[in-house]
Amino acid sequence: MGFQPIENYGVIGNMRSIALVGMGGSIDFLCYPDFDSPTVFAALLDDERGGYFQIQPQLANTRVRQLYLPDTNILLTRFLAEEGVAELTDYMPIAADAKQPNEIIRTVSVIRGKIDFQMRCQPRFHYAACAHTVKIEDSSAVFSSASDRCPPMALYSTVAIKQESQDAMAQFSLRAGETASFVFGGVHKGRWREVVNRSALMLKLLTSREHGSLIAAPTFSLPENIGGVRNWDYRYTWLRDSAFALYALIRLGFVDEADAFIDWLKGRLSDDAERGPLQPMYGIDGTQKLDELTLDHLRGYENSRPVRIGNAAYQQLQLDIYGEMMDSIYLANKYGDPISNKGWKEVLDTLAWLAKNWQRPDEGIWEVRGGPREFLHSRLMCWVAFDRGLRLAQKRSLSAPVDAWLRTRDEIRTDIFTNFWDADLQSFVQSKGAKDLDASALLMPLMRFISPVDPMWLSTMRAIEKHLIADTLVRRYEAERTHVDGLPGGEGCFTACSFWYVECLARAGELEKAQLLFEKLLGYANHVGLYSEELGLNGRHLGNFPQAFTHLALISAATYLDRVLSGTDDAVWR
Repeated sequence: MGFQPIENYGVIGNMRSIALVGMGGSIDFLCYPDFDSPTVFAALLDDERGGYFQIQPQLANTRVRQLYLPDTNILLTRFLAEEGVAELTDYMPIAADAKQPNEIIRTVSVIRGKIDFQMRCQPRFHYAACAHTVKIEDSSAVFSSASDRCPPMALYSTVAIKQESQDAMAQFSLRAGETASFVFGGVHKGRWREVVNRSALMLKLLTSREHGSLIAAPTFSLPENIGGVRNWDYRYTWLRDSAFALYALIRLGFVDEADAFIDWLKGRLSDDAERGPLQPMYGIDGTQKLDELTLDHLRGYENSRPVRIGNAAYQQLQLDIYGEMMDSIYLANKYGDPISNKGWKEVLDTLAWLAKNWQRPDEGIWEVRGGPREFLHSRLMCWVAFDRGLRLAQKRSLSAPVDAWLRTRDEIRTDIFTNFWDADLQSFVQSKGAKDLDASALLMPLMRFISPVDPMWLSTMRAIEKHLIADTLVRRYEAERTHVDGLPGGEGCFTACSFWYVECLARAGELEKAQLLFEKLLGYANHVGLYSEELGLNGRHLGNFPQAFTHLALISAATYLDRVLSGTDDAVWR
C-alpha cells in the first residue's frame, strides 16, 4: 500500500472510538472498541503488518476529494475520473445503548458510469500481534482472535465476499445509481437483527420529538379493503399501543424515547374523559377531542370512500385500555423511575372506577361500530389492570386496597373461565354468549393470564388456526360472517396478529413451526422492511402505513423467539 501523508486522512467516530479514513478509501487506523483499546487497523504505523479496510474503485487518473456532510461527522470521499464518478460514505453510528457493539458503516455508490471495485478487510488484532481465524458465510465474515482479550469482529456486506488468506475480499461492479454497503464491528447478537432494528427505527420516526407520544401510523384513510369503507385516521396515540411500545423501546435500549413516552402516559392519568377516567386515544399533545369528518372532495385510495380524518372511536368505551395503561405503568416502574405519590393516587382512583365498571359491555380492542358487547379481550385486560396494580403495590410497598384488588382480579378470572369458554368449540370465544373466535385471544398467554401450554389454551389456538389463519396470515375475526363491527364488506389479515401467533407458538414450545412462519412473515415486508396494518391473502399491503402496532408485535416475537432458540430463555413461561 505504501504510507500515506498524515494530512490525507479524514476521521469518523461515535464518541467511543475514532477511525482514520484515507483519501484512497482505506481505513488505516482504528482502536476497538474504545479510544484506548488495542488497534484492529494500524496500517498508518505499518503498511504491511498493521491491517486496514479498503474499498477502492478501479479507475485511472483519479482525482479524490474528501468532505463532511454539512453539520455532521459523516465523511464523503469522491472519486472522479473520465470513466465515471464514485462516492464512498463513512460514518460510525452512535448506539442507543453503550453496551451495543461499535460499528463502521461504509456505503459506496456510483454517480456516473460503470465502475469496478475491490474491497479488502484485513484486521490485525491487538496491535497486529495476535493471530486470528476467519469464517465466511454468504455475505458475512467473522474474524475471531486467538486471544480472549480481543472480541470477535464481523463484516457484513451486500455483495458476495470470499476469503483470501486471513482476510475478506470482494470484487464487484456498480452502475450509476447502484450502491453497495458494508458494516464492520462487533459480532451482531440476535437473529433477525436487521429487521428488528428497522422496526425500532420506524418506531422512532413515529415518535413525537416535542411530546414523546407515539402515533399509530402517519397516514389516514388508507383502506383495509380496496373499495371498502373501513378507512380510518391513525395519526393519533392509542393507549393500547403503550405497553407494547414501552416493552420494545426498553428492550432495544431506546431509553430516552421510553422516558419521554412514560411522561406522556403519566399525563393522561390526570385527564377526565367522557366515558371514564381514560379514553382510547389522544392527539399527540394529549388532545382529547378528535372529531371525525369526511373529505368528500377526495376520491380516496383506489376509489375507497369515504376519506376520513379524525376518529370517532375516541368517544367509545374500551375497557381494555386500563390493562394496557397499568401494564405500561408497571413496566415504567420496573425499568425507570418509581411512580410519584400523586401518580399512585391517580392509579388508585382509576382502579376504583374500574372495579365498578369492568363488567360493562364496550366496543373493545377492534373499536367495533356494531354496538357494545362483553368482549373477552376487554375482560382479559381488566384482569391485567388489577394484576399489575397488585404487583406494583407489592414491589414498591405502596398503600393499596390489596384485598379488594385480589378479590376483583380473581372474580374477573373466574368470569373468563366460566362465561367465555365454549365447550363445543373447545375454545375461548370473542364475547360472552357468542360462538365466534377472535385473534385478540392470542394475547392471553402473552399477558401471562394463562400458561402457553395449558390444554385450554392449546385447544383455543387450534381453533383459531382452523377458523382465522391461512398459513401465517391471521384475520382478527370473521368480519363478513359475524358483522360484529357493524360495517359492510370484509378486510385483510391483521399483521400484528400474525406476529402474536408466532410468539404464542414459540411460548408453547413449537419452535420449528414458529421460526418457519416468522421467516414467511418477513417475506411480506416491503422493499425497505416496512409493514402496513393489514395484508391481503395475495400479500398486498392494506390499511394505514407504516403501522406501529405491526412493528411492535414483530419486535416482541423476534426477541422472544431468538432468546428461546439461543437457549437464553429455555423456560416456556416467563
